[in-house]
Amino acid sequence: MEEREDPTRVLIRTFRGGELHARMPVAKYATHYKMNHKKRGLAYIFNHEVFQCGGLKSRAGTNEDCKNLKECLTSLGFEVHGFKDLTYQDIETRIREVSKVDHSDHDCLLIAVLSHGEMGIVYAKDMPYKPDYLWTPFTADKCPTLAGKPKIFLLQACQGDKLDAGVNLSTTETDGEIYNTYRIPVQADFLIVYSTVKGYYSWRNTTKGSWFIQSLCDELKKRAKDHDLMTILTFVSQRVAVDFESNVPDNHSMHRQKQIPCIMSMLTRLIHFNPTAIGN
Repeated sequence: MEEREDPTRVLIRTFRGGELHARMPVAKYATHYKMNHKKRGLAYIFNHEVFQCGGLKSRAGTNEDCKNLKECLTSLGFEVHGFKDLTYQDIETRIREVSKVDHSDHDCLLIAVLSHGEMGIVYAKDMPYKPDYLWTPFTADKCPTLAGKPKIFLLQACQGDKLDAGVNLSTTETDGEIYNTYRIPVQADFLIVYSTVKGYYSWRNTTKGSWFIQSLCDELKKRAKDHDLMTILTFVSQRVAVDFESNVPDNHSMHRQKQIPCIMSMLTRLIHFNPTAIGN
């Protein structure tokens, strides 16, 4: 058996019969993740404005996104760390560092990337990389102190160059059984949110910031007390889809275009940032 130096930690890495075990942070059939640990958890924001590769233009408005997101996450109790224009090697170092942190006293982990992107990639300051790299170090077998806890990834980046012209709509009339142990997939408890769907453009206002981050911060401020995160993200999608439209009148193909975020959930419970609302 192998375990951490402090035996009182919530999660302990042990090996029994050749299998990895981690102490469960919440009851097997709990409806909500436990969100009343000593700390909310770490939030890393990788903010990219200026690039040294691919002839990429600077991302005006991204600093506003970073500022708003940092304020919003801080208000939710996260310990927020912002990083500006990091190279891929620097990002790799930061990800490796945070994956080795003892998260036993943390509710969750959040990592956000604000950058340029293309189909299946996002950009560091000096090169592109696959976003999968951001979350693979945090699977339950590699980061056991986050096993059974939500790991949230937000990607504000294009995923291609397709445009969504939208469509006009017209109105027409018309019990609790207890087990001592159970197994979970190592890929469980991830929430990955892209600002747009695969293959499509992601819009950003040069002064107010991106449509997605604007909407996310507004909806979290408005609803975090009373609603779970998946419900909030549904309203984020609604706001992006309904309230925003590109304004490029001198470019017909880019004018009046729409956008919809893409939510990939491997969650097994609900995330509620208000501890008093957490179920059993």
